[in-house]
Amino acid sequence: MTRPVRSKEPPPDNPLTTKEGWRRFVEHEPAPPVLLSAAERAALDERECLQQDDLRREYHASLPMVNTPTIRKVIAASRLLIQLNRNQISARRGVILSGASGTGKTTALTQLGRAHELAIRKRHPRDRNRLPVVYVTVPPAATPKMLAKEFVRFFGLTFPVGANLTDIVDGVCATAAHVHVDLVLVDELHNLNLATRSGAEASDQLKYFAERLPVTFAYAGIDIESQGLFAGTRGRQIAGRFVVIPAAPFSHATADDQDTWRALVHALESMLKLHNHRSNTLTELSEDLFHRTGGMIGSLSQLIRGAAVLAIEDGSEKITKGLLDTVPIDYAAEQSERLTAPARSSRRKRSS
Repeated sequence: MTRPVRSKEPPPDNPLTTKEGWRRFVEHEPAPPVLLSAAERAALDERECLQQDDLRREYHASLPMVNTPTIRKVIAASRLLIQLNRNQISARRGVILSGASGTGKTTALTQLGRAHELAIRKRHPRDRNRLPVVYVTVPPAATPKMLAKEFVRFFGLTFPVGANLTDIVDGVCATAAHVHVDLVLVDELHNLNLATRSGAEASDQLKYFAERLPVTFAYAGIDIESQGLFAGTRGRQIAGRFVVIPAAPFSHATADDQDTWRALVHALESMLKLHNHRSNTLTELSEDLFHRTGGMIGSLSQLIRGAAVLAIEDGSEKITKGLLDTVPIDYAAEQSERLTAPARSSRRKRSS
C-alpha cells in the first residue's frame, strides 16, 4: 500500500477546501469597527481617517450573514443526524440542501460546519489535531479519482505520481479516522452528471466514502431533484438515506412571510456602521428590497453591502433608496424585478 504523507507547505491561497483555509474560516470572528463621535473623528489626521474608512469598508464588504430559517433548519437537522449516526455501522443518514442559485446553500452548509466544529472544540479544547469537519467541492465533470483528490487536497496529503485510486481512498479514510472527522460537507453536488459513466462512478465513489467513513454527509447543490440524483437504483438508495432541505427564495405570499423578510432586512441593517444612517430606513424599504432582489438572500446581501461601501466612499454615510438604485445586482434579480414591477406599480396606484 502507498502511504500518504502530509504536505509540508500549505497552499498559498488557503482556500476553504483546505484544512488551513477551513480553520481560518472557523476561527474568524469579525469585530465590528467602533463608530467614532464627530469630535473623535475631527481629532484624527487625514491618514487616520482613511484607515478608519478602510476598516469600515472591509467590514461592510464581508458583512456577517444573519441566521436565516434555512440555516437554522440545516443546522438542527444535521446535528440530530450526527447524533443518530454516531453508533451506526452502515446506512447512515445525511442531508441534501437543494435549491436555486443565490438562495444561500453554500452559506448554510459552511455555517453548519462552523457551528459543529466550534461545538466539538468546546468539548475537546486541548485537542488541536482534531479535524471534525471536512469541506470539499465536486469539480466539473468529476471522476472518482478527481473526487478523491479533493479530500486529499483538504487534508494536505501527497501521494506518488503513480498512486492508484484504491491507495488514495485508503489514505484518505485512514487520515479521516486519525483526526476524528464526523461531518463531511460536499458542495456543488450538481456537478455530478449521472447521465455519464464517469459521473455515475463519481457518485458511487461518494457512496463508498460514506460507507467507509463513520461520519455524517451533508450535500449542497443546485436543483438536485431535477439532476437525476434520485433516479434508478443508485437514486433510490440515496433518496432512502438523505433528508432533503429546500433552499428557496423568500416569499411575500403571506403576512408571516413578509414579517420574516422584514426581520431579515432589519437584522442586516442593525449591523451597519455608518455615521449618518437613520435606523429602520432599510426596514421601511423591505418591500422594495424584496422586489429588487427577487427574495434572494445572496442578492440582498450584495445590495446592502455594496450600498454601505458606496455610502462611505461618497461621504454621505447613509443608505438611501437613491443610493440602492446605483448598486449593480445580478442578472437573475434584475429579471425578477422586471417581472414584478408592473404588478407593484398597479398595487401602488390602487392604494393611492
